[in-house]
Amino acid sequence: MPIVTTKEMFQKAYEGGYAIGAFNVNNMEIIQGITEAAAEVKSPLILQVSAGARKYAKHVYLMKLIEAAIEDTGLPIAVHLDHGDDFEICKSCIDGGFSSVMIDGSKHSFEDNIKLTKQVVDYAHARGVVVEGELGKLAGIEDDVNVSAEDASYTDPAQVEEFVTRTGVDSLAIAIGTSHGAYKFKPGQKPQLRFDILEKIQQRLPNFPIVLHGASSVIPEFVEMINNNGGKMPDAIGIPEDMLRQAAKMAVCKINIDSDLRLAMTGSIRKYFAEHPDHFDPRQYLSPARAAIKELVKKKIINVLGCDNKI
Repeated sequence: MPIVTTKEMFQKAYEGGYAIGAFNVNNMEIIQGITEAAAEVKSPLILQVSAGARKYAKHVYLMKLIEAAIEDTGLPIAVHLDHGDDFEICKSCIDGGFSSVMIDGSKHSFEDNIKLTKQVVDYAHARGVVVEGELGKLAGIEDDVNVSAEDASYTDPAQVEEFVTRTGVDSLAIAIGTSHGAYKFKPGQKPQLRFDILEKIQQRLPNFPIVLHGASSVIPEFVEMINNNGGKMPDAIGIPEDMLRQAAKMAVCKINIDSDLRLAMTGSIRKYFAEHPDHFDPRQYLSPARAAIKELVKKKIINVLGCDNKI
């Protein structure tokens, strides 16, 4: 099975009241853990690559690993660029075999965002590739994305229809209270997604796929695993999974998950070395890390996304 686009995935997700997981990948073990999980629960899948991941692992290595995962599992997998910030990186990923790209022009003015996004859409659509745009700014830090809480802003529902019409994007990432990175909310704060904004956007864009970034839940089990084995992560609260499930039942067809994968992998490796300080074989400590990612992804697919048994 070749790499697929998200068009049919999103249509089925919208109609079925579930979302597709978009999981960030950086190396072989992460790709294996994600795809093995999705294969076991029969879930469609989006593997997404950030600019930082391309620098770390190189584009060609990641593509060959993803191609191997498709051959191994037979899954329908879309390959997506996460947070492309200019035309050139989007063009490079389109030319390099990605089936989907995100152009994040949210740091620009509304008009400049439209201009940049449309440039990417025109290039991508001519080559059969779909495009995700963004309106609104999420706070937080993740790879090359760094937005302070002061600069964050909710998506304005009054702008979405014009933005989609003028750019021709295939999906839209919005800001309704999620945040990039692991340090989303401090203890005592109450995370709250703005479902009122999501509902207004859904009314203005019926049957149009919406995307949530910054949707990791910062699972306490992995934070404790890190802190109990030499780490110093501050207490933090992520997005409650019941809120994400509610969003998936509405217009949200794609939910991005990255930080939880990192926490699962790091926590597992720290625990392994605490228990086996004299071991040095990478296969020994990366195997449980891969298994931790696999179990995390299975739980996300079943309990949060609701996309199990959808292929």
